[in-house]
Amino acid sequence: MSLPVADAPEVRRATWRLIRADRRAMALVLLLNGLAALAGLVAPWLVGRIVDQVGAGTATVSTVDTLALAIVGCAVAQVLLTRFARNAGHRLGERTLARLREDFVDETLSLPAPVVERTGTGDLMARGSADVAIVGVTLRDAAPTLFISSVQLTFVFAALFVLDPLFGVCAMVGLPLVAAISRWYLRRARDAYLHEGQTLSEMADSLVETAEGARTVEAFGLQSRQIAAADARVRRAYTARRRTLFLRSVFYPVVDFVYALPAAVLLLAGGVFVANDLVTLGAAVSAVLYAWQLTEPMDFILDWLDQLQRSGASFARLKGVAKAVPDRAPSAEVPVDDRLVVSGVRYAYGSGEDVLHGVDLSVRPGERLALVGPSGAGKSTLGRLLAGLAAPGAGSVTVGGVPVAELAPEVLRERVVLVTQEHHVFLGTIRDNLTIAAPDASDSRLLAALDVVDAGWVRALPSGLDTRDLRLDAPRAQQLALARVVLADPHTVVLDEATALLDPRTARNVERAVAAVLEGRTVVAIAHRLHTAHDADRIAVVDGGRITELGPHDVLVAAGGTYSALWHSWHGDR
Repeated sequence: MSLPVADAPEVRRATWRLIRADRRAMALVLLLNGLAALAGLVAPWLVGRIVDQVGAGTATVSTVDTLALAIVGCAVAQVLLTRFARNAGHRLGERTLARLREDFVDETLSLPAPVVERTGTGDLMARGSADVAIVGVTLRDAAPTLFISSVQLTFVFAALFVLDPLFGVCAMVGLPLVAAISRWYLRRARDAYLHEGQTLSEMADSLVETAEGARTVEAFGLQSRQIAAADARVRRAYTARRRTLFLRSVFYPVVDFVYALPAAVLLLAGGVFVANDLVTLGAAVSAVLYAWQLTEPMDFILDWLDQLQRSGASFARLKGVAKAVPDRAPSAEVPVDDRLVVSGVRYAYGSGEDVLHGVDLSVRPGERLALVGPSGAGKSTLGRLLAGLAAPGAGSVTVGGVPVAELAPEVLRERVVLVTQEHHVFLGTIRDNLTIAAPDASDSRLLAALDVVDAGWVRALPSGLDTRDLRLDAPRAQQLALARVVLADPHTVVLDEATALLDPRTARNVERAVAAVLEGRTVVAIAHRLHTAHDADRIAVVDGGRITELGPHDVLVAAGGTYSALWHSWHGDR
């Protein structure tokens, strides 16, 4: 499954929002480009004046020298103005690209966890790398160049019509052909580039899943199957790339022919007009010079048109991420307390069957609740609903009377935090990894949190908290993740097998430390290690998407039900 792609109207609206975000810079770019284009129009007109005066015998050395100096001055002015215009355009492009990257990160972080899990990381990785790079090229290079070229082209055509309407008409002889080939190309290019981007995402997905599951692939001898799947995706990407190359191979030859057409027509027509005294020789010379000035901006525009299509497709993929973000405003209600209540909850992943079936559960503030049961019973799904990472398909999950999934992110972090066995150590220092949870925490508080989770090894590092880009094994990485929980100090913590990758002794110590720090707060622990359940106030047995047993350890063991069987089996009594 892939993330959505924004349609053309959405892309136009997003583009307009980016433009409006830096209006002053855009106005400056417009002004500089306009002045540069005007400066470029003066020289051909002055050359025409020189030709006419020489032809009429009224030119003097002083007059020619003055006009020649004016031509040089205009050329220098055009170079300087163009340089400043390009610089302003590039700076505008970089700022716009920075905003686009920030928006993409915000939208990505706002994606519901189930959406990310269904789509995989490959699609996001391709959009965040290849698509951003393509849009970046457009914003840095293509957009300023196209803007300058468009202004120059407009002014040159205007100058030709002002010089003589006949010259303007002749200069436009290639436009119908340009319009026809551009229409043919544009009708096909966007879809072709979107398909190409999709095949790149599929290749990235294949790479990521093979790398992450390398040990499984080797253990089960799946190398041939993975290679065959990767080859198939490479072939699809190759076919998609050939399609876009074909479009360019048709478009560019026609464009190259159009470049020379206006100048050739104006040379022929100018000679006819001068011979019939319709225009002066100087006007004809100016017209031909203006025609040659059409070549460069038209070349840039048509040459970058392909980049615009690539960029438009990439921009649509980037803005499409926002379509997967739930379109709902955070609840303005404030939870009255920290009581978690699950009422009649049903939940299914995508369009699949329900994995939870009418679950009812109430977790008291300060209670330690353990969720146990066989794999696939729905424990982790219930934990995610409690943490607000997903909304139930039916029923409700509330904290203090407010739906957990509708809480604003900053309010949710103060209420519920989920810690899973999937941990991550971010690039940067140990301090950077910890202050994610508490940006203003002092060193003493950071070290205290590390001591709580038995991570005293940080003190022994050469640079301590400032140790950078450290490669940590799974147990130590999980200790950092748990230390972040201690620093965040939420009212409720959902531990989804959070100590599964720690050795039993370390896991036991960490669980005791976390329990001591979170005394008076709610802890929901999901684990297969039943000693966690033994220490809990209550135990909920989840089986087949339902809570089949609920009560303290001793009561459930004495009841002789599912939990009792699990407990005795774990202890080797049966």
